[in-house]
Amino acid sequence: MSYRSQIVMLFAAPVLFFGLLWAALWATGLTLPVPYLARGYVLRLDLPDGGQRLDLPEVAGPQDPSRPLVVIDAGHGGHDPGASNAGMQEKALVLGLAQALRAQLLREGGIRVALTRDADRFVALAERVAIARELGANLFLSVHADSAGDQEGVAGASIYVLSEDASSEAAARYAERENRVDVVNGLNLSGRGASVEAILVELAQRRTSEESDSFAGLIMREGEGTLSFHPQARRAASLAVLRAPDVPSVLYEAGFISNPDEARVLASATGRARFAEVMARAIRIQLARAAETP
Repeated sequence: MSYRSQIVMLFAAPVLFFGLLWAALWATGLTLPVPYLARGYVLRLDLPDGGQRLDLPEVAGPQDPSRPLVVIDAGHGGHDPGASNAGMQEKALVLGLAQALRAQLLREGGIRVALTRDADRFVALAERVAIARELGANLFLSVHADSAGDQEGVAGASIYVLSEDASSEAAARYAERENRVDVVNGLNLSGRGASVEAILVELAQRRTSEESDSFAGLIMREGEGTLSFHPQARRAASLAVLRAPDVPSVLYEAGFISNPDEARVLASATGRARFAEVMARAIRIQLARAAETP
């Protein structure tokens, strides 16, 4: 037998053997047991249901659905504490401010109000934006508190509106930090990169951006002499939470939690009341302006 024939028989013999064995077992109705190694160690993950509806918050205020609706978003929450300093956490501080503003608006009447969260729980950035859109909000306000790290003496509120090209390096860094929350939790709003979709969103946002800028200006005007603003208070950044194309949106940094004096004021009843009164005035003026615009 030639060397080549020997090589062929070497590979063909096992195939022929198992083929005959399978035929014999099949003919007699028997089966060949298959090893069950490692099958019990398969990791199964439950993926999110793409069709699952949002857990929409309660809408307080007038029952008339024609009345304007403001959605107030207290940043962070749950396992995401946000900035912190000396035992104080951003998630708790901003929730107190958001609740104070809701109470102020409801006392004055005529406006419906919803909070994206009314307790210490996590809400993904995409869900915060989706809540405002699903409810048909006329205005979206996200409330946060900033941190300057170890840098002392930094204080004052700032106001962000959406800008694809961040207005400064500091604004760009802030956008990266805030958007990272969704990346960590498997969500990423910035992943929609199709050129056609980008153009459509940009067109839809043009009027929304104008109204957002107007609202930011009103906060500055109404807060003069009552609230303390950062020297560079008006800012623009590519923040995921401001990306609703059809809802005027502003992110308000109430101050610096890294500044102990400012943080104590913001957490106090007096600080919350000042914030609520100023913001409520700005909201009412903005809604009145929007109602007059054809």
